[in-house]
Amino acid sequence: MNCVMFSGNRAGLSFRLEEGQQVVCAGTVDVYERDGKYQLYAKQITLDGAGVLYEKFERLKRELEECGMFDAQYKQPIPKYIRTLGVVTAQTGAAVRDILQITNRRNPYVQVILYPAIVQGDQAVPSIVRGIKLLEQKGVDVMIVGRGGGSIEDLWAFNEREVAHAIFDCSIPIISAVGHETDTTIADFVSDLRAPTPSAAAELAVCDIREILREIDGYRESLFDDMTGVIRDKKKVLESFEKNLRLLSPEGRLKSHRMAAINYEEKLEQVWQSVFKNKKHTLAIYIERLKGLSPLDKLSSGFSYVMDENGKNVKSIYQANVGDMLTVKMKDGDLFAKVTGTESVGGRDEA
Repeated sequence: MNCVMFSGNRAGLSFRLEEGQQVVCAGTVDVYERDGKYQLYAKQITLDGAGVLYEKFERLKRELEECGMFDAQYKQPIPKYIRTLGVVTAQTGAAVRDILQITNRRNPYVQVILYPAIVQGDQAVPSIVRGIKLLEQKGVDVMIVGRGGGSIEDLWAFNEREVAHAIFDCSIPIISAVGHETDTTIADFVSDLRAPTPSAAAELAVCDIREILREIDGYRESLFDDMTGVIRDKKKVLESFEKNLRLLSPEGRLKSHRMAAINYEEKLEQVWQSVFKNKKHTLAIYIERLKGLSPLDKLSSGFSYVMDENGKNVKSIYQANVGDMLTVKMKDGDLFAKVTGTESVGGRDEA
């Protein structure tokens, strides 16, 4: 039977019609007069099966988005270093095995607390909500909520309003890890961080201990360099203080004065040597001059020195009278003479 929907009724569609979809049509059956065949005149079309779930998903997504539950301002940061990791997932399955394996490989010191939740079926929603609340009360550092892959029906518990509100209201940062990378649920939009797979969630939640050890080594080297620099600077300051202390101490001051005295003594010696040298040179000049004026040198040259009886030098004939006794000093001795007469340069004065 052919099915027809007029454009006036098509405005009520909440999805795009595609070939192969299962739908439920509501309308009237009538005869198309030209062909004489019955056909369905659809007034309302809704998806059936997975299509219904998808429509429900889109409707709840729009509603929660309008409430602001997907807003980035409500996202809690995932702590880099954790001690306890809470996991809400099935007790058996690939998801929990992958999380435990990666956590043990990256940091075996992290404690994993598993809440064995029911993740599929009618009991899944209350089980997941209860697991989130119990791990929040336990005070874990971060929480992974998720499961392995499956159909949209298998993952539907993570598209329910109760689970979305439990994740949004939780005070512990939550990483969603539902299905495979291509699977998207309401829990992914509400959680603080979405991981494409449970394995990736463990990678995001648990810091690699090797990275921590490398950081510690880097901090140790940096601290060693800083302390070495501080010690070096303090040592220079200490040496300066020791030097000042030696200079300011009585012993240091005496030593300083002693060194100053030695320097002054050396300078004084140099000054005296210079003065003595100059005086010695001057004395030599005076000696040479004195030699030129010395009577002895004159006597050696053939001159004589005449004295009267009183020892006075007789320089003129007018200083001696006839009969006076004179002493004539010569090079090799004294000569005693008696004045018998005088004669001036111009002629004889007395006889």
